[in-house]
Amino acid sequence: MIKRLVSIFVLVALGANSAVQAADDTIKVGVLHSLSGTMAISETTLKDTILMMIEQQNEDGGLLGKQLEAVVVDPASNWPLFAEKARELIEKEEVDVVFGCWTSVSRKSVLPVFEELNGLLFYPVQYEGEESSKNVFYTGAAPNQQAIPAVDYLMDEVGAERWVLAGTDYVYPRTTNKILEAYLKAKGVSDADIMINYTPFGHSDWQSIVSDIKKFGSAGKKTAVVSTINGDANVPFYKELGNQGISAEDIPVIAFSVGEEELSGIDTGPLVGHLAAWNYFMSVDAEVNDDFIDSWLDFIGDDERVTNDPMEAHYIGFKMWAEAVKKAGTTDPDAVQDAIIGVSVSNLSGGVATMMPNHHITKPVLIGEIQDDGQFDVVWETAGSVVGDAWSDFLPGSRDITADWMAPLACGNYNVKTGNCSGQNYE
Repeated sequence: MIKRLVSIFVLVALGANSAVQAADDTIKVGVLHSLSGTMAISETTLKDTILMMIEQQNEDGGLLGKQLEAVVVDPASNWPLFAEKARELIEKEEVDVVFGCWTSVSRKSVLPVFEELNGLLFYPVQYEGEESSKNVFYTGAAPNQQAIPAVDYLMDEVGAERWVLAGTDYVYPRTTNKILEAYLKAKGVSDADIMINYTPFGHSDWQSIVSDIKKFGSAGKKTAVVSTINGDANVPFYKELGNQGISAEDIPVIAFSVGEEELSGIDTGPLVGHLAAWNYFMSVDAEVNDDFIDSWLDFIGDDERVTNDPMEAHYIGFKMWAEAVKKAGTTDPDAVQDAIIGVSVSNLSGGVATMMPNHHITKPVLIGEIQDDGQFDVVWETAGSVVGDAWSDFLPGSRDITADWMAPLACGNYNVKTGNCSGQNYE
């Protein structure tokens, strides 16, 4: 009996040791994107992008002699659930890195978890700035890499003098429009020439709002709409513009949340001629982009699928993380955080993206005109890449703040006037 018990204990111990050994043989990659709920239409594609990148990395031999293993969870478009799932990935699943989130509220929800547990998050979507965390790498656009250049384009190339700032009512549009309002006033635009409007997620009745925009644009000055309207509310918005006879020539709309994925499968007729500002379009003519599109269509098994800007951000972020792991010789978060600053990888426009000390990357800025096939014709782009600015130069509380995660500063919220670090910092 005693010998039998000893044998059982030995077998259990060996089994447990084998499980630990198996876990040690893989590098776990967390994927934190909504696969259900209102954001699934956008985030599911990003989940698939990371799965494709993992598959390609494994085909190339993995990292540090190990294969990568995806750990996918579904926060279900529920902002508090994002925090719970983030904790599950880091504490229970013991992932080495996480790629995820879409809305700023989801990012804000998980931020304390990543800082508490010292995890790594790569965030791929354009956002409002005003943040720099040691534990987050912002591979989407900051306002100076999308919103500010878009306004400059409308002002310089289109001749806009009156401005409608229309957004969905949450943190990204409100903060971005606060920055844009300050920027426009610094450019000499009066209060009377700025109209600001917010609507809830999924807003569908645009008749009175579009009527107000039409009236606002009839004052004899060229008027443009800067849109931070998010999600499916865009479809009835553009449709109502057409219903009221407002063309892109009359009052152009430049959007920050309308891309190829959002245009896929809908009637693009009412949107033709309007604009979007991004850092990547599927239509970009570059060999590296052609290769990426071919890989994506082959991986997803559907020739009708499209690529978009947040996918490129994940492509860049994943490659940067892989290079930093190789450079550090480990997946340890502190070592990767140090190693990744200055890492450069190819973007999909034929250029190079570099991780800066503020945990933002360099990006070109492109303005695209919507075509009837749901693609974009690039009508303007910056001469080179723009460095992402974590803190806006146009807000009183931010213009004196800088972020630099390199020693000796190692601070994401450093006041250059007072010499104080008031945010998260590490000695």
